Amino acid sequence: MNIPNSDIYTYLKETDKPIIIYGMGNGADKIIAQLEHCGVDVSGIAASDDFVRGQSFHDFIVKKISDFEREYEDFIIITAFGTALPEVMDNIFSLAERHTVLAADVPVYGDNIWTEEFCSENIDDIEKAYGLLADEKSRCIYENIIKYKLSGRLDYLKKSYSSKDEVFSDILRLGQNESYLDLGAYRGDTIDEFLSYTKGKYSYITALEPDRKNFAKLKAHISDMKNIRIFRMGIWSEDRDMSFEESLGRGSNVGQGRGNDLAVTSIDTLYAVRRVSYIKMDVEGSERQAIIGGINTIKRDKPKLNIAAYHRSEDIFSIPLLINSIEPCYKLYMRQHPYIPAWDLNVYAVP
Repeated sequence: MNIPNSDIYTYLKETDKPIIIYGMGNGADKIIAQLEHCGVDVSGIAASDDFVRGQSFHDFIVKKISDFEREYEDFIIITAFGTALPEVMDNIFSLAERHTVLAADVPVYGDNIWTEEFCSENIDDIEKAYGLLADEKSRCIYENIIKYKLSGRLDYLKKSYSSKDEVFSDILRLGQNESYLDLGAYRGDTIDEFLSYTKGKYSYITALEPDRKNFAKLKAHISDMKNIRIFRMGIWSEDRDMSFEESLGRGSNVGQGRGNDLAVTSIDTLYAVRRVSYIKMDVEGSERQAIIGGINTIKRDKPKLNIAAYHRSEDIFSIPLLINSIEPCYKLYMRQHPYIPAWDLNVYAVP
């Protein structure tokens, strides 16, 4: 692999152009904190035209991009929100034709940030994970995503995109008799996705969704389905009660020291008797714990795996390494589906 020996924060520290943060919220908070840590000054905050109402964020009056275009001859834009909406992504790529636009990669969960130092500290594991990938496309995506994470450059991200259709037709190849475990079922959208690729046929579905409001909508969504069980629970490496922060909507997550108590369980508990053939896992930073809690089931059943690998900075390499350590027979693939930043990066494993 050809990995850059510098990072976005070094580049921003050396530039003399104004730096504009595009977006407000948790992502912007993390990016601004990292920039401050690196001694990089922010010159302003921008938002989409419909969201600019004279409000303040981090002591800046929020402005439109067009306001900054009138104010500065040139500037750097750092995107600080996530989107998979084609029209929003097109707007960002259009901005990149007029300005330097970078999408700083900060983790959804955890404290590790992709910097030159983080990359250097983990280079052995990064290269080991690269060597486990089963096809050239996965290796190209992996290398480009790491380059993106270090540099923030959209061109690395954009040329990594691939479709879900390609994954389901060429990698997962789901049959019509699957026993499906949906971890992080949300309101039923990934059950619908599963059914769309199995022509509505399956053996059994088990779905977990910890958020109260999402679970209620999931329950209503599957009310007419047969051979399905749903639980308002989290997934973890063991059965216990844990704190749960459910004020984040789709990003609600199991953690410690905050939120209300929630029962969590493990894959091995859910499948102590029943068999499973396909597991989808998008559990807001708890993926490693979920995998660890399914070691016996994974060894026994060797289910196809569809695992989010973007919530924590280390997921891109630690998840492939963990799967391989449990069951070396798996072929491992990596795909990045259209998103800014790299929030729909997934590891797919097939026996």
